Amino acid sequence: MARAHRVGILVFDGLTMLDVSGPAEVLGTAHRFGASYEVVLISPRGGDVLTSAGLRLGPTVAAHEVGHLDTAIIAGGDRLPVQVIEEELLTAARVVAAAAQRVASVCTGAFVLAALGALDGRRATTHWRHTDRLARHYPQVLVQPDAIFVMDGHVVTSAGVSAGIDLALALVEQDEGAEVARKVAQELVVFLQRPGGQSQFSVAARTPVPLNAKIRELLAAVVAEPGADHSLTTMAAAIPTSTRHLARLFQEEVGTTPARWVERTRLEAAQRLLLEGHSVTAAAELSGLGSDESLRRVFGRHLGITPSEYRQRFASTRRSAASSSAEPTVDALSAR
Repeated sequence: MARAHRVGILVFDGLTMLDVSGPAEVLGTAHRFGASYEVVLISPRGGDVLTSAGLRLGPTVAAHEVGHLDTAIIAGGDRLPVQVIEEELLTAARVVAAAAQRVASVCTGAFVLAALGALDGRRATTHWRHTDRLARHYPQVLVQPDAIFVMDGHVVTSAGVSAGIDLALALVEQDEGAEVARKVAQELVVFLQRPGGQSQFSVAARTPVPLNAKIRELLAAVVAEPGADHSLTTMAAAIPTSTRHLARLFQEEVGTTPARWVERTRLEAAQRLLLEGHSVTAAAELSGLGSDESLRRVFGRHLGITPSEYRQRFASTRRSAASSSAEPTVDALSAR
């Protein structure tokens, strides 16, 4: 019988419970479909730890006693981005990372890896609320603020707490193949993973709710039909107002220019179209980005990859998962 893939999850007082239970449930469920994972809870000192929900988790193994690991996962906690990470936790993380062939973090656990230097020169992500802080405090990390999870070599980071499930499914797919990951996802009634390059939230969901009703209507129109004419002149005429006043309203209400907001919305539409099976040319036309070359430029500017690479990277993701990743609706925009 093959040796079990040993996964150590580093936990500590104040950790977020779902950062542990989500990945552990994915790995445990994989056993039913032919995978073999041994999950070990690790802490700086051993014994029990107290989660942020007030529940005790344990017993755990002390980090210096853990031995070999195939994968180490660093859980997150609310204090990690805003407080100095204690040396005891950093030492434990250093030990488990050194013992593992693959290292991952869930949510704000990325701050621990960043403090160790494990993310230097690598692409990484964390919870959307803290991506700017991660980039400021650790400028050597190539922060991907929109990603659900990021795989860069043997280091994997994920976004908010539920993204730990997406991360674990990606690890199962890497270890055991897409079919096993699909069965696990079906058993847990979750998507076979949201593509890592998808945004944690759609452009519409990240946009501040405009007080101006006309601006809300414009945003809804772009989301409803990204391939339509949404030039500055056309949008200004729809209100109606001058192009200069429209640009000023966008800065005040949305925090960016009309052109940038439209481009990000069209990029999301193009990502969705590619994952639904459309060609690069069709995705460019239907999303409103125009030509193949325009689509490549926008993908390169925002995602750092080509449209073809994006589609290939997430080829195993089910179409339903791609179309469900926080896709905005006209009703949702209009109602806010």
